[in-house]
Amino acid sequence: MKKPSIKKPNIKNILPKWSSKNIRKGSYSLGISVVVLAIAVVFNLVVGKLPSQYRNVDLSQTKLSTIGDTTKELVSNLDQDVTIYQIAESGSENETIQKLLERYEGLSSHVKVETMDPVLHPNFVSEYTDDDLASNSLIVVGENRSKVIPYADMFESTINYQTYQYETTGFDGEGQVTSAISYVTTDSLPVMYTITGHEEATMTDDMKSAIEKENIEMKDLNLLTEESVPDDADSVMLFSPQNDLSEEEADKLITYMENGGKAIIITSYSDKEMPNLQKVLNNYGIGTMAGVVLEADGQHYISGNPTYLVPNIGSADALGELAKSNSYVLMPVAQAVEKLEDRRDTVTIESLLTTSDSAYVKTNINGTLEKEDGDAEGPFDVGVAVTESVDNGETKLVYLTSANLFSQQVDAMVSGNNVKLLANSVSWMCDQEQSVSIPSKSTQISYLTVTAASARMWGMVTIGLLPVLCLVIGGGIWFKRRKR
Repeated sequence: MKKPSIKKPNIKNILPKWSSKNIRKGSYSLGISVVVLAIAVVFNLVVGKLPSQYRNVDLSQTKLSTIGDTTKELVSNLDQDVTIYQIAESGSENETIQKLLERYEGLSSHVKVETMDPVLHPNFVSEYTDDDLASNSLIVVGENRSKVIPYADMFESTINYQTYQYETTGFDGEGQVTSAISYVTTDSLPVMYTITGHEEATMTDDMKSAIEKENIEMKDLNLLTEESVPDDADSVMLFSPQNDLSEEEADKLITYMENGGKAIIITSYSDKEMPNLQKVLNNYGIGTMAGVVLEADGQHYISGNPTYLVPNIGSADALGELAKSNSYVLMPVAQAVEKLEDRRDTVTIESLLTTSDSAYVKTNINGTLEKEDGDAEGPFDVGVAVTESVDNGETKLVYLTSANLFSQQVDAMVSGNNVKLLANSVSWMCDQEQSVSIPSKSTQISYLTVTAASARMWGMVTIGLLPVLCLVIGGGIWFKRRKR
């Protein structure tokens, strides 16, 4: 019987069929993979060496760790070293503050950021302050001085009366850090005296914060008890007095200004006559017209209230960056500034805030708000800057005719531009190169300023045009389907 033949396995049939073509394809794919992997590794190494502002893009709606042009200009032009210490235990660093500081460090080789663990270095904080600092507070150290930024100053909070718990409403990290850097690197710190004794309005916390961020020291001044404005005064402020200056006070203020002094005067509408205050203003070719300014141009007032002006912003140096932006300023219940014909040729008056041609002045605000025969017609200045060259330098005066524009509610309606106007004006008066007062960033609501004309236009679009458009499109679709 013939045994069945057993075929030996062919090794060529078991192993993959390699060919020169397959080998070339495999080698090509492997080579491409290696190259791509190498590129990815090199790319990550290069990106890791880039400054934080290029590596970490802030895509958040509130832009808490994004820094603005003011900070970039200040930090990029530093010519001395600044070290920012973040006081926090290892692992407990606040991420928002940390990302913000990384961006500062990436702007200049003169800025160095270090985390200082209070457990490992228990005596470090006491070298700069006697206060107990909360975790994630900052200490900014320059060559000549230092400044402490408490954690509570960077995060603003208010109580929620529904839950009776505090909620974070704003982040002021950039404003505080930029101000501190300017403080530790500047040669001189200006002093501003605020005149008291006439039932002046109380400045809001935002106003005080804006001035303090300019690194300007504020002191009270009673002109009745002082022989003159102190020699160390870089500027003075008179904020919404309810009573007139005395003749003696007015003369002291005029003497100070005629010797190169700087002043910001902010008034509110009142039926009281203040001849001595007007005497100070008249000495510089300006005065205050009786009555309140109203707007008839819908683009220049808030919907429903023609006394809430949205004036044109001028181009004077006192405005700072506001002169170059497309921002709004909201000015409630303002008076018109009168430019006197009888003034010295050396006095220069520049418009800061101006109404439209359609504005008018009502002397009787208890009657109709409609324009009547005899009402003075615009345009009117509601804020001016006055300069005059004198032997001792240059006199500067900023005059604004509404203290209401600095109320927190009104200022919030224009995203802090009213307080920014104050900060820029004060910085200009104190001869600072640039304003470093940066408003806090809200973590909650962003306000949109809508003028009366814009409100009418969008009302017509939403109430009239959109429904009609929907009916036309719907009717067209229905008619087209009906024909099928």
